[in-house]
Amino acid sequence: MLVKKMQAEAEKRGLDVKIDAYGVSEFDEQFAHYQVVLLGPQIKYMQESLAEKTLEQGIPVAAIDMMDYGMQRGDKVLDFALSLIK
Repeated sequence: MLVKKMQAEAEKRGLDVKIDAYGVSEFDEQFAHYQVVLLGPQIKYMQESLAEKTLEQGIPVAAIDMMDYGMQRGDKVLDFALSLIK
């Protein structure tokens, strides 16, 4: 649901972005295809270990704000993701 809301917001803004959701078990094979990785609040505890894997590629890894995640605020989460991209 959140991915769809983020995609709808990106389309509304005229942004050409690729937004997908994967389980943590697919992290190693997927992260290199993206400019930023957002984690659901439920796996925030894994942020440090996952960020170590992306360090060499310079891909930021961050947890989504619990309220934005819970309220499905696609606009706020999209803004957060864009703010992490250099």
